[in-house]
Amino acid sequence: QVQLVESGGGLVQAGGSVRLSCEASGRIRTTSAMGWFRQAPGKEREFVSMIPTIVNIPLYADAVKGRFTISRDSAKDTLYLEMSKLSPDDTAVYYCAAGERSYTRDYYYTQTTSYDYWGQGTQVTVSS
Repeated sequence: QVQLVESGGGLVQAGGSVRLSCEASGRIRTTSAMGWFRQAPGKEREFVSMIPTIVNIPLYADAVKGRFTISRDSAKDTLYLEMSKLSPDDTAVYYCAAGERSYTRDYYYTQTTSYDYWGQGTQVTVSS
């Protein structure tokens, strides 16, 4: 089992920045990828970004490319998401996720079903 705990959400003005953290514990060495998803009210959970645990080659959703940066501190078993140039459209609950399976196609890493462990989520609200 892997436990994930997010932190860092809150209220931020449009154009501002915020950093989310996801502290992992448990059998994290079994995971092949970690990532971030988000879910806005009335919408399905959507992919934001992910990074494999072995190679530092991140993947981003088009909506956040160039504004968000995912990173990982292996020594601290912590995943980060630096978000900048935020807009009200970024308002959502942000979830950290970890998966044990590896895929050859990026598509599978964008699917919620490819991840085995989830955090409780942290709210990010962007005011206009």
